[in-house]
Amino acid sequence: MNDLYTFVYKGILTDESLDKVGRKRRYSVGAEENEIIRSALSYEMLDLELVLRAERMAIVYAAIHAFENMVRDFVKKAMAEEYEEEWWTKVPTRIDAKVKKRMEDDSKFRWHGTRGANEMEYCDFGDLSSIIVTNWSIFEEHLVDMEWAKSILSVLERSRNIVMHGGVLARQDIERIGGNIRDWTRQVG
Repeated sequence: MNDLYTFVYKGILTDESLDKVGRKRRYSVGAEENEIIRSALSYEMLDLELVLRAERMAIVYAAIHAFENMVRDFVKKAMAEEYEEEWWTKVPTRIDAKVKKRMEDDSKFRWHGTRGANEMEYCDFGDLSSIIVTNWSIFEEHLVDMEWAKSILSVLERSRNIVMHGGVLARQDIERIGGNIRDWTRQVG
C-alpha cells in the first residue's frame, strides 16, 4: 500500500511542478490569468480562511455546473430530435413562464451578462426534471427509471444550491455528488 501512496504522491508533485513551470492545460486558467482575476476581485482584502473554503467548494461547483449543462444539452437534444424546432412548446407552461420572466429580467440589465442565449440555459435542475417527466416517452429509453432520474437531479440541485449560497458540503455529500454524476453519465452516455 505504501508503494501506491508513494506513486500517487510523486504524480501529484510532478503535476504541480509542471504547472509551476507554465504548463498549459487544455481547459484550465493559467497562473497568470488567475492572478489577474484575483487582483480584479480584490482577493487580498478577503478573509483567507473563507477564501480557502470557497476554493474547495469551487471545485464541487465546477463539477455540478458542468453536469447541469450536460443534462441541459441532453434534454434539449432529445426534445429537438422528437419535436424539431417546436420542442420548446412541449415544456410545461409554468417553466415556459418562469424562463420568459428570467429572460425578460436579464434583458433589462443590458450592462450585465446573461444566463445564456436560449431558453434551456434558464432552466434549473427542477425544470429539467419536469421536462423529462412531462415528456417521459422520449427519455425512457435512455433513463429507464423516472424516479431514479428525478432523485439524482433533486439531490444535485440541493447540493448546487448549498454551494451557490455560501454553504460548505461535507465529504460524504461531495462523494454522493460524484457517485450521482458517474451513475447518470454511465446510464445516459
